[in-house]
Amino acid sequence: MAPKAEKKPAEKKPAEKKPAADKPTEEKKSAVAEKAPAEKKPKAEKRLPKEGAGGGGDKKKKRTKKSTETYKIYIFKVLKQVHPDIGISSKAMGIMNSFINDIFEKLAQEASRLARYNKKPTITSREVQTSVRLVLPGELAKHAVSEGTKAVTKFTSS
Repeated sequence: MAPKAEKKPAEKKPAEKKPAADKPTEEKKSAVAEKAPAEKKPKAEKRLPKEGAGGGGDKKKKRTKKSTETYKIYIFKVLKQVHPDIGISSKAMGIMNSFINDIFEKLAQEASRLARYNKKPTITSREVQTSVRLVLPGELAKHAVSEGTKAVTKFTSS
């Protein structure tokens, strides 16, 4: 509150100097008449720097939030499809998010390696499918490949 009090007199002083420069006799009338607009103008002026500075701070915070991409909403949706009556703690959600990030990274590295081996500049669905077969074990790989094929077919048909 102390900084606000310091800012108000600083903003009122230029408002008082303007009428003084125009006419000294009307200084009291113009100062009283301009107090309401002068108070509104500094509020508007204060809001702009606060929004600019606060907005800049918020933008920085929003930027950090934007860069943090998680799978939390998708994990929750799948959980509700499988077990509608069960919840999940924030720690468990963090663990699941880390697990998905780890699997994604392993699949991406393997697909990249396969593309390099074949001297191809592009990772296609074939490299992804092969990397799934290599990274995931047995039955899990079969289900993942079938679901992935179904998703790609649905995407290309629409």
